[in-house]
This record gives sequence, structure tokens and C-alpha cells, in this order.
Amino acid sequence: MKIHEYQAKELLRRYGVKTPRGKTTEDAAEARAIAEELGGRCVVKAQIHAGGRGKGGGVKLAASPQEAETLAGQILGMQLITPQTGAEGQTVRKLLIEEAVDIARELYLAVTLDREARQPVIMASLAGGMDIEEVAEEDPEAIIRQHFDPHLGLLPFQARAVTGGLGLEGGTARQAQKLLAALAKAFVETDASLAEINPLLITGSGDVLALDAKMNFDDNALFRHRDIADMRDLEEENPLEVRASEFGLNYIKLDGNIACMVNGAGLAMATMDIIKLYGGAPANFLDVGGSASQEAVKNAFQILVEDPSVKAVLINIFGGIARTDRIARGVVGALEELGDVTLPVVVRLEGTNVEQGRAILQEADFEFVVATDMDDAANKAVAAAGGA
Repeated sequence: MKIHEYQAKELLRRYGVKTPRGKTTEDAAEARAIAEELGGRCVVKAQIHAGGRGKGGGVKLAASPQEAETLAGQILGMQLITPQTGAEGQTVRKLLIEEAVDIARELYLAVTLDREARQPVIMASLAGGMDIEEVAEEDPEAIIRQHFDPHLGLLPFQARAVTGGLGLEGGTARQAQKLLAALAKAFVETDASLAEINPLLITGSGDVLALDAKMNFDDNALFRHRDIADMRDLEEENPLEVRASEFGLNYIKLDGNIACMVNGAGLAMATMDIIKLYGGAPANFLDVGGSASQEAVKNAFQILVEDPSVKAVLINIFGGIARTDRIARGVVGALEELGDVTLPVVVRLEGTNVEQGRAILQEADFEFVVATDMDDAANKAVAAAGGA
């Protein structure tokens, strides 16, 4: 789950991370009043679930309260397009108005999970304000990495190693070490998958502030953090993904036109790969689960066909725990309920009760495109969607 910048800063402040003063608003006139409270000169920042907002025109410096109101009016309601939103962009519904601060240096700092090392890792870089992916590609040696034990937290010598690598000294280094320990603690205690400060600001007087903040969380741990779960902004999420989450389905919207319904994450990834191999593009990742119920399959199919970009559906099921006849009944039930599906539906079934499953499809009123194996299924799905 993602949250907004202002929410991430709110959480980090609980752990002692310093941030600039600021308030949120959904009204341009109120933005002017907030700017007056902050001393006039301020930064107007669009709040959407995507990075690169400044590149898209969603972060502006205002020299006065009047300019803050003008900029707020321009940014509110705009369709903000950034490298992370895709061409469709995201609508700006909320702004963060923050005090303008003296910037001497900008650094990068984050905590995430290193799955290979099976430990959290601090990542830091002198290239603050840049996308870390760009830094990793252009100069991977410029990224400082420090793994730490989640039970012990970030130890003082580890924090010193990071600040030393960043070239910080004296009181500034001590402030940064305190912030590092707080960020690591926040990451572990909130079950975050990412806690990022980009940029980490060093002021002219040597103070250390989180100028921007981003936090993502493990959905499976949100039952332990009702306060964080309440921060979820459904307007920032794809409506189909929201609906899928209500049914307990693992669904992610993609840019292609071939909808995929698969049981098992590994098979789902392989299915998307083979679609690409045959010249097509998957419209989604969808794992209905190893023990998918007939009701889950029906809900999943309804979500797939509601996507206007979909030109064909590929159902790829291997019946291990899940019986293929149950999957087939769910698909047929969904088609009967929807009633007016005109999309071609390619089906590949294998495994438990496969003959019964195929019989259910053959007896249905809807004309399925039956595939013999994954190669055949991908080839037919790409052709049905108008591809090669």
C-alpha cells in the first residue's frame, strides 16, 4: 500500500525525523492562508502516488502568499504526468504547502528490503533529488549500502559508516545519524517495504531535514497498523485494482490488451512472458490463487472484461489444488451473468479433473477458443487481440 508524501512525513515525525513545516489543502484560497502562516515564501507540492512530480510541473516555489494561491489554482485538478504515472497521468486533488528552506546540499536516503541478503538495507547517495534507478545505472558505486539486523536496529557504527560515506561531519553528521536510526526503526516497526527520503536536505546552517518522503507498506501486515491502513487513498488507485482487492484477488493493471487469468504467481509471470514472446502485451497480472473458488474466478473474470483496453482474454489454469472443473464453472457462470461478452476467450486447462473442465467449456453457450498448451494459448490470444 502507498501513502502520500504528507502522510509519510507525519509517520516519520513520530519517530523523530525532522521535516519542513507545512499543511495540506484542497483549496487555492486556503493555500494562500497557509503560506501567510509559514512566512510567505513557500513550496506548493501536488500530492499523488507517484514520484517525479517536479518534472511534471507538480512542485512549484512561491515567493508570496498571492503566488501560492495562483500556483495552487493551477496545480489543483491538473492531470499530472510524471515518469511514474504513465501517459494518462493522475488527477491532483490535494496539495502540501510547505515552508521554503535554505538548501545547501541534497542527498538520497532510503531503507528497503534486500531479499537476497534477507535483511533491511540502508541505501544512500550524494545524488539527492535524482531517481535512484538512474544513479544505479550510471554509477552503481555511488550508492552506499548498509545492511542491518531488524531486531537490533541500525547500530551506531553502521550509521557512522553511512554518514562518513556521504562526507558529513560534526553536528550535521550526528543529526544525520539520529535520523538514520529513526528511519530504520520506522521501516521495521511499520512493516514498510520502502521508506525513502529524496532529497535529504542539509541546510546552510547544517541542519538535516526530510524535504520529501515516500513510504510503501506490506499489505499483509496492515492488520497490525489500523492507523496506517486508514491512510489508504482509494482515489489514487486504479478502480479495477481496488475492486480486485475487495475480492481478495492479486491483480495489477498493465498497459497491454490481453487480459490474463492464471492460478499461481509463477505461472502468471510465465504466462505474461510467453505473451510478450509471441508479440503481444499483457493487460494485467492476475493470480486467482492455488485453491481458487468458483466465486473468485467469476469475480476475477468480471474485472478483466471491464477493462476497456482488453481485446482478448487468456485463461491459463493448471489444476493442482484448484480443480479445473471448478475454474471452468466459474468462467461460464461469469459469462452467463455478464450476458453480453463479445471478447474472444482463449482457455488452456491442465491438471486435476481436466476432462470435466473441458467438457463444461464445450457444453457452454459461449464459444471458447480452446488451446492445447501454453505456446498454443499465447499464439491464439495474440492473434485474437489483433497481434501477430
